[in-house]
Amino acid sequence: MKQPPRSHPLWLAFVLHRLSGLTLALFLPAHFWLLSQAITAPARLDGFLTLAEHPLVKVAEFGLVFLLAVHMFGGLRLMALEFLPWSNRQKTLAAGAVGVALFLSGTFFLRAI
Repeated sequence: MKQPPRSHPLWLAFVLHRLSGLTLALFLPAHFWLLSQAITAPARLDGFLTLAEHPLVKVAEFGLVFLLAVHMFGGLRLMALEFLPWSNRQKTLAAGAVGVALFLSGTFFLRAI
């Protein structure tokens, strides 16, 4: 089977989905550890929550929501690839999914600042 060129939009969607999954997998243990601080060390959690007001953390939250949305839409793309007939039109849908992910995470970011 012939591989698509690396500049192909669907190859880029493949890479973005894998990178978003890897990044989220690295983030989740730290997130769960931080949540555990509410039970084991509430004062430490309060310190982290104060840090969450920093503008750089707000930008990182935007990135996290973007990765979540991209990963979700990438998973939907993969399900469509497996269960629906594939056409050239779906390239546009994959790009649209990234656009919607950017919109959703941007909306979250604007509400957070």
